[in-house]
Amino acid sequence: MQELPVGTIHAMRVQEATAGGYIVVKGTMRATLITMETYEEEDLIDVFLYQNNDNELIATTSTPSVVVGTYGWVEVKDKIPHLGVFVSIGIADEVLIFKEDLPAFKSVWPEPGDKLYVTLKVDGKNRLLANPATERIFEDVFDFAENVDLNETVKGTIIRVDREGAVVLTEENYRGFIHYTERDKEPRLGEFVTGRVIEVKENGTLNVSLKPMKHERLEDDAETILAYLEEAGGEMDFGDRSDATAIRNTFQMSKSAFKRALGGLMRQKKIEQRDGKTYLLK
Repeated sequence: MQELPVGTIHAMRVQEATAGGYIVVKGTMRATLITMETYEEEDLIDVFLYQNNDNELIATTSTPSVVVGTYGWVEVKDKIPHLGVFVSIGIADEVLIFKEDLPAFKSVWPEPGDKLYVTLKVDGKNRLLANPATERIFEDVFDFAENVDLNETVKGTIIRVDREGAVVLTEENYRGFIHYTERDKEPRLGEFVTGRVIEVKENGTLNVSLKPMKHERLEDDAETILAYLEEAGGEMDFGDRSDATAIRNTFQMSKSAFKRALGGLMRQKKIEQRDGKTYLLK
């Protein structure tokens, strides 16, 4: 029966050298230490223990960013849709987050490069797994937002996603809520986002929008239409009476936003409409 739990740090004694490192022991427990460092027999060293894919007990002197019973930030390294995502905790082997511990919709699963706040756990087969923190874990992290102005830019990492919206932990450790109407696409768990403050609440939290301000959106929509016209040779079968679904599918904007952008471009004499079509003016 294994005496020392994996996923934690232990002081173990160097017993003998091997081709790739050393055998370290504590009591009746033996582990393989793969290292380029030089040790002497009987040296006592601190190691992190885990089981590799071959079910071998491995010791490493690399300091992990998180151990069993603590939380820490880790980087996502790979995503496997039928399995989950792998994260780096600062040791040679990456650690799996099972799909059951990720959001139900794979579209908001983290991508490589995203950051997650996780703890470690050990399953029934003694495998080391990572588990993302729930929002409750962040309650001691959140700071009270004060001296924050409306439309102020905030940046941070998404720590929760659900149907109503997403929660972001800002760089200042403020809690920000992003309602589903305040983003053009749903952010991923672990994604780093930039938004703006649209409300500072009495409880010290923020409401955040990932959408640009209205005049900025209008400029972006107009640029999208102009780019489409140029690609289409200066003529398109879309106008202010076109079908709303066709507009959204083609331009990724609502019909009302499309019409506002068309109106602005016509006032600037960059386009004109004739017979239900729109033409680029030279």
